[in-house]
Amino acid sequence: MPAGSSMMTMPLQISSLIRHADRVHGDVQIATAANGEVVHRQTWSDTHRRSSQLAASLLALGISAGERVATMAWSSHRHLEIYYAVTGIGAVCHTVNPKLFVEQVRYTMQHAEDAAVFVDLDFVPLLLQILPDCPSLRHIVLLEDDPEALRLIPTAISYEQFLAQGDEDFEWPGFDENAGAYLSYTSGTTGNPKGVLYSHRSTILHTWAQSLPDAMNLRSQDVIAPVIQFFHVNAFGLPCAAAMVGAKLVFPGAAVDAASLYALFESEQVTMSAAVPTLWQQMLNHLEANNCQLNTLERIVVGGSACPPKLMHAYQKQYGIKIRHVWGMTETSPLGVTNAFKAKHENIGEEQRYAVQAKQGRPLFGVEMKIVDSEQKELPRDGRAAGDIVVRGPWICREYYRSDAPALNEDGWFMTGDVGTLDPDGYMQITDRSKDVIKTGGEWISSIALENIALSHDSIADAAVIAVPHPKWDERPLLVAVLKPGSSAKPDQILAHFNGKVAKWWIPDDVVFADSLPYTATGKIDKKRIREQWRKQKPVKQ
Repeated sequence: MPAGSSMMTMPLQISSLIRHADRVHGDVQIATAANGEVVHRQTWSDTHRRSSQLAASLLALGISAGERVATMAWSSHRHLEIYYAVTGIGAVCHTVNPKLFVEQVRYTMQHAEDAAVFVDLDFVPLLLQILPDCPSLRHIVLLEDDPEALRLIPTAISYEQFLAQGDEDFEWPGFDENAGAYLSYTSGTTGNPKGVLYSHRSTILHTWAQSLPDAMNLRSQDVIAPVIQFFHVNAFGLPCAAAMVGAKLVFPGAAVDAASLYALFESEQVTMSAAVPTLWQQMLNHLEANNCQLNTLERIVVGGSACPPKLMHAYQKQYGIKIRHVWGMTETSPLGVTNAFKAKHENIGEEQRYAVQAKQGRPLFGVEMKIVDSEQKELPRDGRAAGDIVVRGPWICREYYRSDAPALNEDGWFMTGDVGTLDPDGYMQITDRSKDVIKTGGEWISSIALENIALSHDSIADAAVIAVPHPKWDERPLLVAVLKPGSSAKPDQILAHFNGKVAKWWIPDDVVFADSLPYTATGKIDKKRIREQWRKQKPVKQ
């Protein structure tokens, strides 16, 4: 016992979350849906019992501490059981992102050397493609009992049959809180995906922080629907947070279209949800087209990319649903920053409040943040100086899993790759990704700012701004736009929309139209692919 301390020293373990949910919130439901309708219900007590039995089955199979067990599945009650069972025995749960390219999925499973995989039927064809190249995979468990899938993979076993082999009286073991728990891989937009291995300690601390009122404000009265899947940075950490606070969980499964989600939110009386901005835009389109309301939804969390101000205004003014900006990444577990008003903001004007709300927010306690120049010197926190954002803290990545790729700068801060500002109140605002910022004549132009202006045009459904080479200015902005159905706006009409909103030299040189924009596996606009297509576009201004 440390000198001067009279306190118990108990390791922070993820199994304590599910045990707590059972003992204190045992009758609260976990609902799994398909196509907008609930197909299965169980309680937190059921989930604890089944997770314990599954853990015993894994140990009997020979899965040892530190080994990686993969999931290739949609969010569901079974995925939740795996999520707790694997980490509860000291093994590592690798939530494979099946929306990555096949080559990237193959790479992550080879790199992780997964010993076992739990797979949804939807992803059996994908697994069959990579199975010959993954010699470490000793065991395959199908999440549904399907004769055809069992015929295709004769060595597989169905989930319920596998779970039934476990001891129902299993007790969670104790081990070092710094042991690995969850393995997530980045989306690989600049090369092969990189792995980040979260610990039990980092996960519990992250869970505490994200549940606070000025973070996600999670309560036992909440009905939480994580539209973000398990394979998207552990569903923003919500499966752990829901267990900690005792909230009801509603998993949408594969159906994340607006119509299905609307039906599910209404039938289950969802109060809180989290997703990327594109999904909330689709939901807004559905509400407007069908003249309907979300009657119980109180607040939504927007992450993955910046929330366009027009979208924020629509939800809050037309539907009374609060939007909370968050920022983070795979390397930050993922939550680093959330946007909540301070007391000083209660009596300021509406437009001033929206200006505050448009920022990504303030760092959670535990996350230290600063902005630095190219020589890693700290820049002023004045809301104007823009620089590279670096962070550190107990749930921030120190190094990449089995990789020599640098994660920290020489001072030990994680280099996020984002460019932004910090104001005197601690609010951070992303102005761009370092690889997306447009450098014109030695000055920076924010592609995010230009995209938000473009999206406020009544004719534009989606937009991306990229840099194209310029013989005089090095780079100039090009707007790639998707028009709303029935719209016939011309480039000069769209460019005129920028007048008075930014400096003239910021205004894009041209507008090109696309039927749709490509997105990454994590729901972000894939600017790498857009640049590949349009980088040779001849600039209009010479």
